[in-house]
Amino acid sequence: MQTLDAARGAKTASTKLAALPLSVRNAALLDIADALRADKDAIFAANVLDMAAAASLPDPLLKRLKYDEHKLSESVDELRALASLPDPLNRTLAATQLADDLELYKVSCPIGVIGTIFESRPDALVQIAALCLKTGNAVLLKGGSEAMNTNRALFAAIAKAAGLPSGWAALLESREDVTAMLGLDKYISLLIPRGSGAFVKYIMNGTRIPVLGHAEGLCHVYVDDAADITMAASIVRDSKLQYPAVCNAVETLLVHRDIARRALPVILASMPECEFRGDAAARDIIGCSPATDSDWDAEYLDRVLSVRVVPDIDAAIAHINGHGSGHTDAIVTSSRISAARFMNEVDSADVFWNASTRFADGYRFGLGAEVGVSTSRIHARGPVGMEGLTAYKYKLIGAGHTVGGFADGTYTYVHQGFDGVCPV
Repeated sequence: MQTLDAARGAKTASTKLAALPLSVRNAALLDIADALRADKDAIFAANVLDMAAAASLPDPLLKRLKYDEHKLSESVDELRALASLPDPLNRTLAATQLADDLELYKVSCPIGVIGTIFESRPDALVQIAALCLKTGNAVLLKGGSEAMNTNRALFAAIAKAAGLPSGWAALLESREDVTAMLGLDKYISLLIPRGSGAFVKYIMNGTRIPVLGHAEGLCHVYVDDAADITMAASIVRDSKLQYPAVCNAVETLLVHRDIARRALPVILASMPECEFRGDAAARDIIGCSPATDSDWDAEYLDRVLSVRVVPDIDAAIAHINGHGSGHTDAIVTSSRISAARFMNEVDSADVFWNASTRFADGYRFGLGAEVGVSTSRIHARGPVGMEGLTAYKYKLIGAGHTVGGFADGTYTYVHQGFDGVCPV
């Protein structure tokens, strides 16, 4: 399929999809869940082909690429959770009486056509398609070539959903498709790239279409001097090792110097499978490998953790704001004052207190799923779920009102907000 034809078809389908009742969209999500289960043998066989062809890739990338029974169950759970959530569309966000019998409503609506470009995670294809369906957006899905067979099998299951307009979702496969999408601002409303920092910047610099995404996931955990050390070790371990190859895994550990000699050996002992790279103070305590300047800016996506001992919370915040990517950062402390300072002054989309950075996820946030994580400061920030894939429109309902009527005194503006639901 030509990219232009797919974009045109998606544009046409988007208006029909936006008008579908919630019951139809939810039924389609459940259809997809059932189709994934029914087609699982074909999906797993396709993934075996992709895994074999990609055998030379690093282990973290192979783990992303694998689509097995566990990943299938996660996809099905996400689809069913999404179908159970309230309708994100046609919600009255604000109501204002402009004058007698003249009412203005701010109402949620789809964005239109979403163009997505994502890395070698076939489960992302299901998440993105499902969220776009729930929010009434048509979608162009461009996955990584290393997952081509799995993506095709998953898309075949998605295409079995009933009651949806033709062309609402299209699977793109070539690098040329990416280049073509960048110039289709007439048809594509928003681009969401998921990949390396260099790739995301390439997309942002090469198109007039608005882009929503994040370049890197350089996350931190700061262990404060008022931290519970056992809790800190558990949180750092989960943040790093529960799934090292994802953007919400911690890459740098910061430890207050007053607790470092007690905390670092405990943390190190809890993570024997992890390589530590530390500054001079950390090396003096745990004898790890030296960290270079580049380590503070590294997204390892592997079982590697850089460690810095800091004099106070001010230094920790300055380090995070200077080296972080604005994704997710956490503090471990029993001090509410320190937690408040950290959460208010760290300039990231997600800031956590006494919790693993791995919680930065649309499903775990109760958003149903996510199309990605945004570190921008407009429209959507953090895990982008349903709300991030909706915009709004203003609906004005009058009774023959004219602007001239206000000029000649027939009407008078009152501009009063009220509790009301848009009737149309």
